[in-house]
Amino acid sequence: AAMLLAGLAVVLALLFWAWRCRPGGAGCWGSRRRPWGLVLWHWLALRVLGRAVGWQRRHLEQASKDVRRSQERLLLRLLGGAGAAEPGTGAGRRAPAGRQGLALGEGEYSDCVYLPWLSPSRSVPTQGPVLYLDVLSRVFPEALSPQGTARFSWARGCSLPAAAWPLPTLYCTPEEAGTVPSRAAALYVQLLFALRERELRALEAGLVSELYDALGVLRAGWEGLAQDLALGRLSPRLELPEGTRRRLEQLAECARGWDGVARRLWPRLQVVVAAEPSGEQLYGEALRESECQGLPFYCPFYGTAGALLGVNLWPEQPDSRYLLCPDWAFCEFLPAGTGAEGPPGTVLLADVQAGPEYELVLTAQAGLSRCRVGEVLKVAEFHNQCPVVGLVRRLSQTLSVRGEGVPEERFYQSLRRAVAMWPGARLVDYVCAESSLLGASSGVCAPHYQVFVELRGVRDLSEVQRYKLDQCLQEDFPVYKTFRLKGSIGPVRLHLVAAGAFRELRDAAGSPGPMARVLREKRLLHFIQRRVVS
Repeated sequence: AAMLLAGLAVVLALLFWAWRCRPGGAGCWGSRRRPWGLVLWHWLALRVLGRAVGWQRRHLEQASKDVRRSQERLLLRLLGGAGAAEPGTGAGRRAPAGRQGLALGEGEYSDCVYLPWLSPSRSVPTQGPVLYLDVLSRVFPEALSPQGTARFSWARGCSLPAAAWPLPTLYCTPEEAGTVPSRAAALYVQLLFALRERELRALEAGLVSELYDALGVLRAGWEGLAQDLALGRLSPRLELPEGTRRRLEQLAECARGWDGVARRLWPRLQVVVAAEPSGEQLYGEALRESECQGLPFYCPFYGTAGALLGVNLWPEQPDSRYLLCPDWAFCEFLPAGTGAEGPPGTVLLADVQAGPEYELVLTAQAGLSRCRVGEVLKVAEFHNQCPVVGLVRRLSQTLSVRGEGVPEERFYQSLRRAVAMWPGARLVDYVCAESSLLGASSGVCAPHYQVFVELRGVRDLSEVQRYKLDQCLQEDFPVYKTFRLKGSIGPVRLHLVAAGAFRELRDAAGSPGPMARVLREKRLLHFIQRRVVS
C-alpha cells in the first residue's frame, strides 16, 4: 500500500510539473491549443472531485436531517470544547438577544464584512465549492471544461478566491490578474484573457456589478482591446498569427450591436455565475436585457461576515435560494418585518418557520464574536429539516430621516416608476443619501433624500419631471406621505450625473462588497457630487 501511494504521488508530481511547464502559458498570446499536461491534470482533478461529491452529498443529507444536533456540535467546536456539554444537553440553546445584542457572554455585536467568495481556509468548508461544481456539471454539462471559465473579480491588495478554487484548471484568467492596483485595470486585464478564449463555457464574477463593469469596458473600448490582443507579446514586425486573427475577427461582433454579444463572442457559453444581492438587481436586469441576453444566471453561494452559510442547489430556479448548511456556521434569527415589534429573542436554525422574515445573527469563529449581519432572510421551504432561504434586503440600505424606513428594494421600484414617466429616459444607475450626511451644506430645509441618477436617452429633466419621484414615494409609502404633508420631511432632491460616474464610484469605494445604494461615507457622497451635471 505504501508503494502504491508513493507511485501515485510521483504520478501527481509529474502531472503537476507538466502543467506548470505547459507551452503557450498564461503570458503568451499565441496558440490556445490545450497542452496535454493541463488536460490530464484537469481530468485527474475531476475524478478526485467526483469521489468527494458523493461523500459530501451524504454528509449534507445526514446533517440536514438533524439540524439541532448538527448546530450543537458546531457550537461546541467553536467553543473549543471547554466545559464541554454533550450534544443534546442544550449546549446550543443560546440566551435571548435583544436589539442591543449579546456576545457569548456579555457585550455587543461586532461589525461584519461582506465577502462574495470565501477563501480556502480552516474556517471555510470545502463542502461548498465541491457541491457547486457538482451542481454545475449536472445542469450545464460542458461548464467544467479546462480553461472554459473567465473570471472577473477584484479586491484591493489581494486576489479574491474563485468560486471553484479546488479546480484551478477551470479558469482561463490567471489569479494575478486580480491583484493589479486598480479595479478598472483588473477588469480590463481579465477581459483580455477572456477574449482570447473562443471556447468559453461560463462567465464568473464575485458580484454581478463586476461583470457589468467588465462588459462596460468592452462596450466603451472594444477597438482598443482588439489592438492589445493583436500586439500582446508579439513584435509588431511579426506577421499576425492565424489564431490572433480569428480572435480579432470575433471582436467585429461588437460592431453588430450589444444584444446577446456574449453568446456571439463565445458561442459555447452556457451560464453566468455571479452573486446578485438585492442592491445589484439593476445590473443583473441590464445584463439579461443586453449583453448576456438568453443566458441563465446562477449564484452558487450565500456568504457574509466572513463565513460561508449556504449553497444554491437549484440553478434552474429564477430566484436564488440557498440551503443553510447546519455544520458550516452557527446561525440565529431575530424576527423581522411586521409583527416583530419589541425586543424579541433569537430563534435557532432548527426552530425557524416558513414564511416569516428574519434578521440573521451569526457566531463567527474568529474571536468567538456574535454578529448581527444586517441582512433579512425569508424562509421559502425546507430540505429535510434545513431551511432554504432567499435574501430579502439589507438593513443598512434603508432610507430613514424621520423613522419612516424606506428599504432599498422598494425605493428602487418607486424610482423605476418615476423613470417610466420621463419620455425616452432609461435608468443606468443610482445612489441615495440622507441630507444629514451633508451637514451644514444641506441648508436650513427639512431633512430630505438626496438622489443621484445616471440616465440614458435624456440630457436634462424639468423640475416637474424631477418631482415625479417624490410623488411616487408618497404613493408607495403612506408614512413618508404623512411626514411630507406635515412638512417634517422635505421633497426629494434629484441630481443627474455624468456617464460612467458610478463605475468610477465603485472604483473609489475600493471594497469588494455589493453596491451601496444608500451612501454612509462623506467621502463617497462628495465624490458623486463632483460628477453632477444637472
